[in-house]
Amino acid sequence: LSTITKEYSWVDRIWSIVPVCYGVWFAYCAGFSNLRVNVMAVLVAAWGARLTFNFARKGGYAKGGEDYRWPILRARLTRWQWELFSLFFIAIFQQALLLAITLPIWRALPGDSPLTPLPLNVFDVIAAVLFVALLVGETVADQQQWNFYEARKAKQARGEEITEPFLTKGLFSLSRHPNFFCEQGQWWALYLFGVAATGVWFHWTLIGAVTLSALFHGSTNFTEEISAKKYPSYADYQKKTSRLMPWFPSK
Repeated sequence: LSTITKEYSWVDRIWSIVPVCYGVWFAYCAGFSNLRVNVMAVLVAAWGARLTFNFARKGGYAKGGEDYRWPILRARLTRWQWELFSLFFIAIFQQALLLAITLPIWRALPGDSPLTPLPLNVFDVIAAVLFVALLVGETVADQQQWNFYEARKAKQARGEEITEPFLTKGLFSLSRHPNFFCEQGQWWALYLFGVAATGVWFHWTLIGAVTLSALFHGSTNFTEEISAKKYPSYADYQKKTSRLMPWFPSK
């Protein structure tokens, strides 16, 4: 589809949908009778609903709704380099990652794990509360960002001077990317369910959360590089505000 349409955000368009499908499938495999697996699937579905809504209102599903970073990266690569990047990184690697981040649900399935799943315990409660808290945090951050850019767009339409080109208030005064922080944290919380199910702190399904965090690290570097070039004042914001984990701004 990317090659045919010359739009390279098709994986972005299913990013919030595919993990939900995996979660429902795993719950189905347990006959929708396993409470832990059901809770995990419902939480992933809530994550998917929020992200789908936010992506849709930004025009991600509309024609031409390509991630703004892809044209910039495409201009830096030759045609064959970009096509290889599109095939192996965007299409194949990210699809594998979307499966990997949901595998803690598989790990919790009765009968499909080398270890018999443990009964519900305090780690399940901690994981659920943490996931919901991070989901709320990401929802608030995205809404603050939406409100800011809609207000900025309205000012530009009225011909008013833009004194604040990017968001530095609310959660964005504590972190330059609070939504990124919450997004990654939700999948670490899902991994904690796998720990609750097995009693094993480190098992191979950790690869999903680790790889996602590594992907976000590189993506954040690229995003900040673009912002720093676009807004001269962004360097001051970087000095004052934590990159990812929310923290008090420095003076």
